[in-house]
Amino acid sequence: MPTLSLKTDRRTQLVEVTAQVQKVVASSGVATGICYLYVPHTTAAITINECADPDVAEDIEGALDRLIPATGPYRHSEGNSDSHVKAVLVGASQIIHVEDGKLVLGRWQGVFFCEFDGPRERKLQVKIVNEAGLNRTVAIDTDIR
Repeated sequence: MPTLSLKTDRRTQLVEVTAQVQKVVASSGVATGICYLYVPHTTAAITINECADPDVAEDIEGALDRLIPATGPYRHSEGNSDSHVKAVLVGASQIIHVEDGKLVLGRWQGVFFCEFDGPRERKLQVKIVNEAGLNRTVAIDTDIR
């Protein structure tokens, strides 16, 4: 499975990795399928959000730091409890459709690796599955009340 290596510079940092993930997708040769992204760390995460304006990522970093402060009260004594909580809220995985060998993202969307306990060296696992390898499902419109 392809794994991207990342080096972060700050304790809380969103790093745009869209181009690196797209490169893995392109090298896979898969035209239509699914791209699975997984972060194998308990104090880091992966998300999709606006990438056109870098202030958005900085705003998210600041908001998470204000919502979940570095100092507790926390019972976990390693000094990174806030990092664990942030990682749980953001999540360790994302799924992105692949069409014509490209990630299917909205006009302003990008993929961000989220560091919450840096600076560190981190990994992002990327798995590309060809549509032929997927179980066929049919979307059915339903009215759920």
